[in-house]
Amino acid sequence: MSDVGLNLFKFKEANIKILHLGWIAFFITFFMWFSHASLMPLIQDYFQLTMAEAKALLVLNVALTIPARTVVGMLVDKYGPRVMFTALLIISGIFCLGFALAQNYTQLALMRFLLGFSGAGFVIGIRLMTEWFPVKQAGTAQGIYGGWGNFGAAAAGFILPMLAGVFGGDEGWRYAVACAGIVAIIYAFIFYRFVTNTPKGSTYFTSKKIGAMEVTSRFDLVLYILMTAPMFIALAILTWRLSPAGVSLLSDNFSYGVYVFLGVYFLQQVYKIIQINKDNLDGSTADIHKYKFKQVALLNVAYMVTFGSEVAVVSMLALHFTSIFPEWPLAQAAAIAASFMAMNLFARPLGGYFSDKMGRRLALLIVLAGSSIGYYFLSLMGPSWSVWQVLAVVIPCSFFVQAGAGAVFAVVPLIKRRLTGQIAGMAGAYGNVGAATFLLVYSLTDAQTFFTVIAVCSAIVLGLIATFLDEPKGHIAEINEDGSIELIQVGK
Repeated sequence: MSDVGLNLFKFKEANIKILHLGWIAFFITFFMWFSHASLMPLIQDYFQLTMAEAKALLVLNVALTIPARTVVGMLVDKYGPRVMFTALLIISGIFCLGFALAQNYTQLALMRFLLGFSGAGFVIGIRLMTEWFPVKQAGTAQGIYGGWGNFGAAAAGFILPMLAGVFGGDEGWRYAVACAGIVAIIYAFIFYRFVTNTPKGSTYFTSKKIGAMEVTSRFDLVLYILMTAPMFIALAILTWRLSPAGVSLLSDNFSYGVYVFLGVYFLQQVYKIIQINKDNLDGSTADIHKYKFKQVALLNVAYMVTFGSEVAVVSMLALHFTSIFPEWPLAQAAAIAASFMAMNLFARPLGGYFSDKMGRRLALLIVLAGSSIGYYFLSLMGPSWSVWQVLAVVIPCSFFVQAGAGAVFAVVPLIKRRLTGQIAGMAGAYGNVGAATFLLVYSLTDAQTFFTVIAVCSAIVLGLIATFLDEPKGHIAEINEDGSIELIQVGK
């Protein structure tokens, strides 16, 4: 989509500039994050990894992103997208170089775990787009940002195997991965130079406190605590998978230490949630400043089955294709697997665009239904399928899944503007809870079970959205620095 195409949506020139700078930053972070997926067969051969060890790397890749998206969401609400995206690009670039230099499986696994941090970049751009685009264009802008940025994962699948071939030799994959890290570090300085948090003259609303989201009812407080638990449970399950009970990457003593840490940290988070919100629960908060946390909870589980399944499928699909279609060249398997993420170029923007036009709730219902059906057909895929049969199922399924991710984030900015980073961070973390959960299912079972589980989960979330999600409408009230109240229109 060209600048001319963007202008069809009546975006201002300055907005288009920020949109481009934002999605490129996001693109680079995802390019790094998935730099291993299409190269995994080469990495597996180079280090003589077992299938269990290779699958463990796929799970490790999404582990750190769970807490990282939550923390980065809090920080971006406080310090702004400009500083946060710059820092994330530099840090992730260093981790990417570390992965390229790994000399054994332990180093490989550590760098893969740390590179999960780059997956938090998505949250930063959500707040940036919220500041630069009006409500009526929010879904479309978020969709373009998310779709073009997510294409970084697909681009990695197309580009890195070819780049590894150009460098040649057994270590060609190292140079290919290193190139991604170098580009990220260079672009960090470009982003910092040309991006501002808001348009000139606009106010950047910050959260009152860092550490937990604000809620305004006891029901929302309990629901918030309940929705926090799965993020810690997912990390505990990942730890178990890497312990001697799984692939023995972690010792028993270290695993027990992680369990204790996660338990203590969860209790600390519960205490922090209660402390930050204790003054908000006395009924004195004006109705216009309230929002329903159930909206956040529903978006969390919707993103879990859309983006979460997307990450899980992209992580395993090339490896899966080479196992059931051994006659396929690596480049072909990687390219077809990458086509699942490539749909982001227009599917995610369309998800946001249709949300703007037909309503957020209806758009979510349609794409979740399509996702569930698509994954059911993927579960039927077998060695007798032709390339065209595979594409005929993969492409429609990926369209609905990625349009679903776009539809989710068409709603996120309409809940509470100054909490957008935290809401996006929590929803994003749930995306990775989904990815980790589905990849765990894959590592313990087979591809047919993996796709079936995702299809069932998508159908369940469809029912929850149909029953409980409210269509965003009315106004959001925000307090300016001078104490005045600004009303921001939501919905049509």
